[in-house]
Amino acid sequence: MRQFISQSVQNLRPSGIRRYFDIAATMDDVVTLGIGEPDFVTPDHIIEAGIASLRAGQTGYTNNSGDIRLRHAISDYIARLYNIYYDPEDQILVTVGVSEALWLALKAITDPGDEILVVEPCFVANAAMVEMVGGVPVMVKTTVENDFQVTGADLEAHITPKTKAILMSYPNNPTGAILTKELMLEVAHIAEKYDLLVISDEIYERLVYDTQHTCFASLPNMYERTILLSGVSKSFAMTGWRIGYASASAPLMNAMRKLHQYLIMSAPTMSQMAAIEALTNGEDDVEHMRQEYDKRRRLIVDGFNRLGLPTFEPRGAFYCFPNITSTGMSDEEFCEVLLREEHVAVIPGSAFGESGSGFIRASYTSSEDNIRKALNRIEHFMVKHGFLTPDVVLA
Repeated sequence: MRQFISQSVQNLRPSGIRRYFDIAATMDDVVTLGIGEPDFVTPDHIIEAGIASLRAGQTGYTNNSGDIRLRHAISDYIARLYNIYYDPEDQILVTVGVSEALWLALKAITDPGDEILVVEPCFVANAAMVEMVGGVPVMVKTTVENDFQVTGADLEAHITPKTKAILMSYPNNPTGAILTKELMLEVAHIAEKYDLLVISDEIYERLVYDTQHTCFASLPNMYERTILLSGVSKSFAMTGWRIGYASASAPLMNAMRKLHQYLIMSAPTMSQMAAIEALTNGEDDVEHMRQEYDKRRRLIVDGFNRLGLPTFEPRGAFYCFPNITSTGMSDEEFCEVLLREEHVAVIPGSAFGESGSGFIRASYTSSEDNIRKALNRIEHFMVKHGFLTPDVVLA
């Protein structure tokens, strides 16, 4: 038979995350710091809203763009947080997670050969999605020396006549970095200077520590140039409900909606009803979880630093990004050997782009007890391999 798999799919690099989860699935007593998912259960009142919708017989499709009540809730939520307004009728689209929203945004604006500047390290799907829609991902590296923040100069150095847009995600997965307002203004200047769009994935917007998140679309002259992506998965512990959303100018949203109509029809109805409750009455839940993550953040960062694995302070999301180059191992080798010998799952930084090489991503969505257990196992690993003297004691 012929080879039926398309060349474009064959050329896609497999996810650098899944391999470690697949290995871990064959093992017992694994402490995972690998998964980017809250360990909190969705708050009860949000669950009840979803159940109530099912009991009320709301099991059909909604409007393609999402239930109008949810779109109003999203509009009110964004206005409350950032003092900017998106019309629920034609500027907001409810999607199946932010992943769908990102694909729609890229597909709506990208012609074959268009270049998209992708700030890295970044979520493993970002560059792949650019390729999937026929574009060319141009990776813009950031460094720990600059706290993994992109600058205007970084972006400008990669711009060509084919550049169409900038794709960035702050607060950042995998580094936990935030982008200061001053640097956001530099990005905004570049977008204006070269007539570019900015796709801003802000799914971790509510999980920031000792700082305040700035919405990119709220910057001067950026409202029309921004496709704003977010959702309820991370902040409200609703990953499995699969509700994201995109907000943009009406022409951009019309193009995305056209694709969404053919691809999805509508996001799950009961999940949309739950999301209304989350956005309307979930503020206390968000703050409770944020404070708990903050405690875990301090615990894990201090622990890695004491183990001789330098870790800059993450100020957003729920990841830290320790530097493991002192061990002499590659990040992939470190992760695989640690998993097989000590049953601790972390993810190699290189899975998130070349600028992640030499780092590992560790999520602090796990309980404090599990974080302590993982740190103790990593300490044993470090001592056993001669990377650390035995007199290091973790709190």
